[in-house]
Amino acid sequence: MSTVRPGTRESSSPAVPTVRRLVVFVLLFVLVLIGASGVGGLFERLFVSGTGLAGNDVGSLARSLAFGLVGGCLAAVLWWLVWRRQGEEAERSSVAWGLYVIGVYIVALITAVTAVLGAVSQLIGLLAGAASGAVAEGLEWRSSLATGVVWAAVWAWHRWMWQHRGKGPRRLDTVPALAGSVFGLLVGAGGAVTALGSLLDAALRGLAGAHDVGSPWWFSALQSLIWAGGGFLVWWWHWVFGEARHLSSPLANVAAAVFGVLGGCITAMAGAITTVFVLLRLILDRSEDMIRLVDPLGPAMAAAAVGCLVWRYHSVLTAPRSEKMRETGLLLASGVAVVAAASGVGVVVNAALGFAETTLAGTGTRTLLLGGISALIVGGAVWWRAWMPADRRGSASADDAGGADGADGLPSRTAAGRRIYLVAIFGISAVVALIALLLVGYQAFEYLLDPERQGNLVGRIRAPLGLLTATALVATYHYSVWRRERAVLQGDAPSLQETGPLQEAGRVQDAGPVLTARRTIGQVVLVTGSDHVPLSHAIREATGADVTVWLRSGLPAGPDPGQSDPRLPDAGMLMAALEGVSAERVLVVVGPGGRIDVIPVQDHTAS
Repeated sequence: MSTVRPGTRESSSPAVPTVRRLVVFVLLFVLVLIGASGVGGLFERLFVSGTGLAGNDVGSLARSLAFGLVGGCLAAVLWWLVWRRQGEEAERSSVAWGLYVIGVYIVALITAVTAVLGAVSQLIGLLAGAASGAVAEGLEWRSSLATGVVWAAVWAWHRWMWQHRGKGPRRLDTVPALAGSVFGLLVGAGGAVTALGSLLDAALRGLAGAHDVGSPWWFSALQSLIWAGGGFLVWWWHWVFGEARHLSSPLANVAAAVFGVLGGCITAMAGAITTVFVLLRLILDRSEDMIRLVDPLGPAMAAAAVGCLVWRYHSVLTAPRSEKMRETGLLLASGVAVVAAASGVGVVVNAALGFAETTLAGTGTRTLLLGGISALIVGGAVWWRAWMPADRRGSASADDAGGADGADGLPSRTAAGRRIYLVAIFGISAVVALIALLLVGYQAFEYLLDPERQGNLVGRIRAPLGLLTATALVATYHYSVWRRERAVLQGDAPSLQETGPLQEAGRVQDAGPVLTARRTIGQVVLVTGSDHVPLSHAIREATGADVTVWLRSGLPAGPDPGQSDPRLPDAGMLMAALEGVSAERVLVVVGPGGRIDVIPVQDHTAS
């Protein structure tokens, strides 16, 4: 690799440096993974074998030596050549540098955490086995520990590069914190569900009179608790200590909405539906013994509890960021609830046709009916709470007709997200209904062409017919809501009168500025030194624009919480500076002494 001298051009084509960085960092990424896996294999042999390094598997040792020595040395040399140049602004600001750090950071974090937690869990298993009199060799946990140590070193190395003041990546620099917090949340929540489920399952089985044979009941709960604690530590390290919770970028909002709100809602509703189903079976359908009936109750209750906790936390966290995030959280919960309720309706129809098909209701049909009722109860309750049809009808009409705040305080800009939701639900329902209709037609024609085949027509079509009924109800309701809201919009947007919901899908985004004349700024980039929260909130409340915060480097630390900073302007000064500004993107720079510079900008591709 050659060194570019100052004052000379690296290449006549601007694409050459980009391609060079891409090739170099892809090669470095592969070499680091190869070297780490080789060193991990050598450490595994040292931890497990002790004295016999080669053992009986010479091929595996040769592979580890080749990967560790050859790949590791090449990775070290290439990294040193790359690291020398990372002080240059062009190299530090390249996307390839940020992608490389993100990729290795995430791979190393996942591998290290899973290996270390697995080693601790296996060690606890050995201790529990020894306490119960079992004999075990106890070598698996050493192998996992060796892998975890090597990859933890790789993670620490890349964390140091990520946070380096002079050479750390400038672009995508918040992704590692977000990825680490999401991974920690998944591991911690999964471990918490398993641990709490094991505890509740042991209590329920004790009440039912069952006695466990083999390992004690606290063994699996303690192993799961190790995973829950490790995941919580990883999440806290990135989310709280790494301050990922303060990020308000679009990627941070998407991560919080998808993994926090949507993931927690799905987990909570799945657990709640299973819990209601088991309770209904205990009351109305005791076709099996008590032990088998209550077997899924403990994990289901644990999933409902942990899912509700995750869902509630992220809903409360994201709601103050903007009205758009609050509305997004409600719409996501409403969508999940609609799917659950529609599934319940389909299963109930399926079971009702099953009752009509036979003279005596079998236990399978009764169980199927209870499952549909459980999904309908839970999904309908959550949908009613998230959607609130009566309140939203009035608020939507007031929002769209007036162009200002609605009856419930929702600004008019949330109407676009609501219409996108309606169009998406209607489109998905149409696709599912089409598939169900094709299945009904296929089964009907097959029965007519071959009537001697086993089974009658009702038994063949009852499952797709139930699905078709449910999707038809969902599509009809959401289409009626869309039609009612479009009737209010006809006076303000005549071009929407002759279109349907699917045709409007490509025009929803364009309808926003027409319906929200007060929103003259699309996005604001706020550049400030500290204490950006009140300023960004003031911008969102006054303009409705999306706010991206850039913190200035090299400035003294901000004031303590609760104290005002005399160097920063107040919200009134900021709003006065933004008054009369109309642009898709605006750069707001807060300088020393409370100076405010408002700069409307446009894309570099604009002509």
